[in-house]
Amino acid sequence: MSFPATASPHASLLHPEVGSRAAARPRLTRSSRCLASLAPVPPPPPHENANHLVQTLCANGRLARAAALLQGIPAPTQRTYESVLLAAARAGDAALAAAVHRRLEADPVFRSDPFLSTRLIDAYAALGELPAARQVFDEAPVRSIFVWNALLKALALADHGEEALARLADMGRLRVPVDSYSYAHGLKACIAASASHAPASALVREIHAHAVRRGYGLHTHVATTLIDCYAKLGIVSYAERVFATMPERNVVSWTAMIGCYAKNERPGDAILLFQEMMASDEDLVPNSITIVSILHACAGVNALGQGKLLHAYILRRGFDSLVSVMNALMAMYMKCGCLESGKHIFNSIGHRKDVVSWNTLISGYGMHGLGHEAVQVFEDMTHMGVSPSIITFISVLGACSHAGLVDEGKRLFESMVDYNVRPRTEHYACMVDLLGRAGHLDEAVELIQGMHITPSPQVWGSLLGACRIHRHVEYAEMACSQLFDLEPRNAGNYVLLADIYARAKLHSQVDVLRDLLEVHELEKVPGRSWIEVKKKLHMFVSVDNKNPQVEELQALIGEFVTQMKNDGYVPDTGVVMYDIEEEEKEKILLGHSEKLAVAFGLINTGRGEVLRISKNLRLCEDCHSVTKFISKFTEREIIVRDVNRFHHFRDGVCSCGDYW
Repeated sequence: MSFPATASPHASLLHPEVGSRAAARPRLTRSSRCLASLAPVPPPPPHENANHLVQTLCANGRLARAAALLQGIPAPTQRTYESVLLAAARAGDAALAAAVHRRLEADPVFRSDPFLSTRLIDAYAALGELPAARQVFDEAPVRSIFVWNALLKALALADHGEEALARLADMGRLRVPVDSYSYAHGLKACIAASASHAPASALVREIHAHAVRRGYGLHTHVATTLIDCYAKLGIVSYAERVFATMPERNVVSWTAMIGCYAKNERPGDAILLFQEMMASDEDLVPNSITIVSILHACAGVNALGQGKLLHAYILRRGFDSLVSVMNALMAMYMKCGCLESGKHIFNSIGHRKDVVSWNTLISGYGMHGLGHEAVQVFEDMTHMGVSPSIITFISVLGACSHAGLVDEGKRLFESMVDYNVRPRTEHYACMVDLLGRAGHLDEAVELIQGMHITPSPQVWGSLLGACRIHRHVEYAEMACSQLFDLEPRNAGNYVLLADIYARAKLHSQVDVLRDLLEVHELEKVPGRSWIEVKKKLHMFVSVDNKNPQVEELQALIGEFVTQMKNDGYVPDTGVVMYDIEEEEKEKILLGHSEKLAVAFGLINTGRGEVLRISKNLRLCEDCHSVTKFISKFTEREIIVRDVNRFHHFRDGVCSCGDYW
């Protein structure tokens, strides 16, 4: 954390001699003070005016003038040095920071000032000059706790986690007293540290325990950082425990927990917690990060009603001046199926658009299967002089995949070198997905074998998904031979391979995989679907157990299925792995979460209302067929967003063209 911008509170603490000089001054009597008040006040020395002028110029961003003026000041003040360093960091001027560093080394008053050492380290860290930051620390005559913390922060921000943890250990060895900021920076370093020594989760828990023993475990700053760390590690239960035990919570604490839910596939809980926060204390005002987090949560479950309320709040509070908030708002509309509203937000950002704005629009078109439009936006972006990022290419290649634009995808993949973007595993995964979906499985395997980096689980997973679509057993086994080693605890890979075996009538292999799931105690991620009705979010889970409400919903779906059978529909029971009768398999299909959500929406909404549903897994073929029929029979538009893309069902037709 940065220290306060004003230096006066630190002056007497960092320089005891200042206080002693003040104490040595003769005390004025009452009469002498009166005479002094009548005497004319002399003008301040020129260098004091110059110090104030430099500080003002720095505050106004006139850095060149401030730097020139600084050279002529014989005795810059601590505040002046600080102002120039802060301004240099903001402006990205490493040369100026280095010049101030040299000036400080020659300054007899401030060369040993630990406060300015921290400012130098902070400036170099912000400028990406980590070696210089280390040099300041190594050569600092006085290493206060603030100097140590500044180095810890610099190392953690630069992803030098192991070095930061080593320095934290040095503090203990040298008996340097740690504080809440030391623990917070140490926790962030755990996330940045390489996994070569110990898993990040173990490191975080170790520092957590150490902070608790020293009495810092419930400190707001430490606890908030812990929540953020556990969120990044996906250990939501630990984050919940920390949050529940906090004696005091500020907006940052609430935001961290809301973000934890939003990042870990619990968007419904994020929305509920945000509502609890707003009701708990009228003085708790959401900040921009809170708004972005809750918009992501709304996008995750198609909570358009909640998103619209947030849109109004954003306008009322003036958050629309922040590009990050507007980007999140655009993403929310796009992910809730409102393309036009998302495009309107994009246009309203105007000249402030950044690469994230363009990426969001490209991704939005891609999710809706509008590959040509996504590619056109990419072309517009580059023509505007905006350099595409790593994420840009993931978004546009994904758009090509959903639309089956094989040639366009190949061209864009090959063009990455023109923009100095080296393909990562995510880009290869997109290309394997693109080729695999289009049926070019041989070419996809050839691409994997020619990769210049080790294929990740995401790459092999893309091949496995394509094998499921095209029922290719051999390549599926090739992919799983890698995935079982890379992701031994991922039950989804076993389930996908079992599905491929089942459709190929290889029932003995299905039995083997089912036994492996039981032996390793792996559980398939249950299908979950969300639907918002009257601004209230409802979640449904694909489970075998029954309750009156679920039975009512299944009965409604059963009526549709009966009518569909009269038209020649045959339930796709191949997705059910259990060795049971066909009739029982059909009953299981009726309990799929997206079917329950559709039925709930039909019962609880008015005629003509659009049903918006989101699902955490891929939409299965049977649910796809049933939803097409329901959209025609009920004359309702049904929008389903699964883990891959959007499906707009209308009049018995899906926007994906049965290509997903």
